[in-house]
Amino acid sequence: MTIVLVEGESDRIALETLATRLGMRMPEVRVIGGSKGARRAAAELTGMRLLGLVDQGEREDFERVLDTVFVCDPDLEAEFVRALGVAGVEAVIAEQGELASFRSLQRQPFQRGRPIEAQLARFFGGRSGNKARYAGLMAEAVPLDRVPPPLAALLAAV
Repeated sequence: MTIVLVEGESDRIALETLATRLGMRMPEVRVIGGSKGARRAAAELTGMRLLGLVDQGEREDFERVLDTVFVCDPDLEAEFVRALGVAGVEAVIAEQGELASFRSLQRQPFQRGRPIEAQLARFFGGRSGNKARYAGLMAEAVPLDRVPPPLAALLAAV
């Protein structure tokens, strides 16, 4: 039996949304609450085939205990920004009626002059629930021939 370990809820939502769009039956995706939970989760699941999806900065926590790890560089949101392009991500934000909020964030003194990818990361992480919500929305919006490489590789491995 295969189980996919992920750091957070946004990872689970993105994978399950993409699997549904691809007509795949996804194995259990278990949210472990951050990379430090990988060791405990792997110990509880001995004998299972374990795959992992993790952010670049936490990859070692997964690689220490899992044989197959797929890494988002630097994180899930950045993978979707590259796949959709900035205009595509802004279109998703606009569809949610939040483009004015994003533009307001961009005008904040600390945000001015920062790369738009950093501003988007702040937007996704700045409001409770935004990461999970936008993970699903971006997974719905990304063309299936442009699924971010670590997610596409993980889905192919299941």
